[in-house]
Amino acid sequence: MKSSIKDSNQRSLPLVLAVLAVATVCLAIAALCIGSYSIPVRDTLNILVSTVTGAAGDWAQMAETVVLQVRVPRVLAAILVGAALAVAGTSYQGIFRNPLVSPDLLGVSSGACIGAAFAILLQAGQVGIQAAAFVGGIAAVAMTISIPKIIKRESTIALVLSGVIVSGFCGSILGLLKYIADPESTLPEIVYWQMGSLAKADYGTLLYAGPIIIVGIIILLAMRWRVNVLSLGDQEAKALGVNLKFERGIVIVLSTLLTASAVSLAGTIGWIGLVLPHLARFLVGPNVARSMPVAFVMASGFMLIVDTLARFSGIEIPLSILTGLIGTPFFVVLLAKQRGML
Repeated sequence: MKSSIKDSNQRSLPLVLAVLAVATVCLAIAALCIGSYSIPVRDTLNILVSTVTGAAGDWAQMAETVVLQVRVPRVLAAILVGAALAVAGTSYQGIFRNPLVSPDLLGVSSGACIGAAFAILLQAGQVGIQAAAFVGGIAAVAMTISIPKIIKRESTIALVLSGVIVSGFCGSILGLLKYIADPESTLPEIVYWQMGSLAKADYGTLLYAGPIIIVGIIILLAMRWRVNVLSLGDQEAKALGVNLKFERGIVIVLSTLLTASAVSLAGTIGWIGLVLPHLARFLVGPNVARSMPVAFVMASGFMLIVDTLARFSGIEIPLSILTGLIGTPFFVVLLAKQRGML
């Protein structure tokens, strides 16, 4: 049993990443082809190449419109959302030294839901909804961080408890907004947004959320060795010369920005930031420096699968339904296997 753990921990990281990257590219191409309007792989690839070379082709104009204007932004959004939630989840689980921590630990998802609900009630439009969701998520985390300072108990436990308090408070406000919402128009839209969807992803939304996600992921991947040190505990990290408060603050802020950006793009999507870091650790071991890039690539592919299934029948199924149906039994099996190894 111990040897199997060792073998799992010592898998070649470049090989694992290469296999996952190839699989993700294949899934992205499949996502561009599959849907209520099916497009052959050859036409899809030719359309993508023509955007760079300018070469003309004999494919249908409808196929080009569907690929470039509908599916490409949706595929990019799925990759960014999955990567953001996985990297944020891995970072949170590392610095809080708890494998059951998820990216919405500090109340970012709850705050984002309030922002989106307000925007929906005001009929602010898609851009307004996503901007309000981002602002609401950041505001909720600011409240969470402020509570330990007010009560003068700036510890990790106090921060987590503050997140629970803020999430509960935000849940009450969201319930009030749902209560006053029109049950025939705005209420269904609020509920549907809460359950997660990439149906309205376009180049405009990617333009403002994409750079935040990309920069945040790059910085956290560069800091993954420091996250590894922070996961050792406060005393060990200080002994190694780590500025605990500063570096933990950077990781929390970046993870929060990633989560808020992902939620503003796709609504609330569960399980990604919890399950995928576990699966990455199962493949390459608990070292955050190894598991974070694996979780990043793996979550991108997983979100492509989920989003493709969500729109496959032509009826948009909320993403959280599928991630819950897939993630729950998968997580149980993964935990059972890990327990059997010990």
